Amino acid sequence: MPRRKVLTNNNNSEEDKVMQPTKAKRARIAFHLELPKRRQIIGNVLVCGTGDTGQLGLGEDVLERKRPALVESIPNPVDVCAGGMHCLVLTKNGDVYSFGCNDEGALGRDTSAEGSESTPALIDLPGKALCISAGDSHSACLLEDGRVYAWGSFRDSHGNMGLTIDGNKRTPINLLEGTICCSIASGADHLVILTTAGKVYTVGCAEQGQLGRISERSVGGEGRRGKRDLLRPDQLIIKRTKPFEAIWATNYCTFLRESQTETIWAVGLNNYKQLTHAKEAERVLIPIKTDLKDVKQIAGGQHHTLVLDNSSRCFAIGRPDYGRLGVGDVKDVVAELMPIPQLSGRTAFVGCGEACSYAITNDGKLYSWGMGSNQQLGVGDGDDELEPVVVSSKNTANKRMLLAAGGGQHSVFLAESDVQEEQKENVPASKKAKTAASAAQAAPAAEAPMEQENPTEVVSSVNDNEPATSVASEPAKKTAAKRGRKKN
Repeated sequence: MPRRKVLTNNNNSEEDKVMQPTKAKRARIAFHLELPKRRQIIGNVLVCGTGDTGQLGLGEDVLERKRPALVESIPNPVDVCAGGMHCLVLTKNGDVYSFGCNDEGALGRDTSAEGSESTPALIDLPGKALCISAGDSHSACLLEDGRVYAWGSFRDSHGNMGLTIDGNKRTPINLLEGTICCSIASGADHLVILTTAGKVYTVGCAEQGQLGRISERSVGGEGRRGKRDLLRPDQLIIKRTKPFEAIWATNYCTFLRESQTETIWAVGLNNYKQLTHAKEAERVLIPIKTDLKDVKQIAGGQHHTLVLDNSSRCFAIGRPDYGRLGVGDVKDVVAELMPIPQLSGRTAFVGCGEACSYAITNDGKLYSWGMGSNQQLGVGDGDDELEPVVVSSKNTANKRMLLAAGGGQHSVFLAESDVQEEQKENVPASKKAKTAASAAQAAPAAEAPMEQENPTEVVSSVNDNEPATSVASEPAKKTAAKRGRKKN
């Protein structure tokens, strides 16, 4: 902390004292955010729902799972996210795997080989990743050096927009050359990027106002500059604000948290009050100040938003249809944040699909609610759930759940892996043999080998396989299903 001299009224100097910098000095101090740390708790990737475009990652013949099924071919996964019809998985050493629909390049890799979309495979990146995000047809990751790479495509009401003005990108490209970034968040068709300097950049579809920087006449890309301003990442500027320190994106909304004041700003679709603001407008083009405080996480789907605060309380707002809010049989739009009684004071993580929701409690239990017609709730019956229900199966039994995310018709979860097995897998074979030989040599000849006691489980801080259904391959069905999904 800087030191400065203080003068008394009689002009006699006092001893130097440690003091806060002056207002002018504070203005000159550079704001800086650190890069995030990659998640470290190794888990098991579980999937459920409909897999007709390979989004379950269980092979091209597996078209449905009613309960969470294990995806076995990814080493040491630590993070998962669901796009509209695809999934990304981040491993402990920073590799990214993808599986699902690749019509517009969302997998970021070659899938010309038969069946390669429906099994996880590695994406070739120019560095190791720290975190991942996915939208309807695009994917992104933040690398260890602060670069943001993305691939796939954005879409609007007219169809494919491309990822850049040059069109779709089927392999990863650097979106912000020369800029060090520290956070990314994907909506359905837009991407939000936070830099270490506290600046926010947006790119993608602007029709619902989600970019927060496009005028009314240009949101559709029909202006003089066409889609150039939409598909080039540019800074979202709010006058007279501090640098930003956190970002979140739902399908068609963007949320920003200001540093120092912790004010949360929101922009985008508001037809069901998804922005947590009473403003009477179906969409908001310029960020508005919300009353949200003490926020830990924000998640949302097409027409609803979940807010998790630092006291482990979970709130919902928006459209109640199919039970996506988790507050019971409500018919009218919930226009103000409503607490979800079953989760009050014990929620560690929230996630959303388009019309469904997920929560993980402090004791590691996974809950789901909302639309269940595609089995994406993982509870096995296909019914809608109006309130949170526990997701249980042989793959979640005695496991602490870590993460949950929903796509268009599928879900992906991360459950803690068996620690003892992970320790065994990470020991080289030569070391195992040497250890076994040493133990055998040290043991008395007359004694039997000592049985190992129950291993101690390492617990995360957070944060059933069924017979496969098989049908003939229908390539055309992928495109039809994808194009048929509506935004409003």
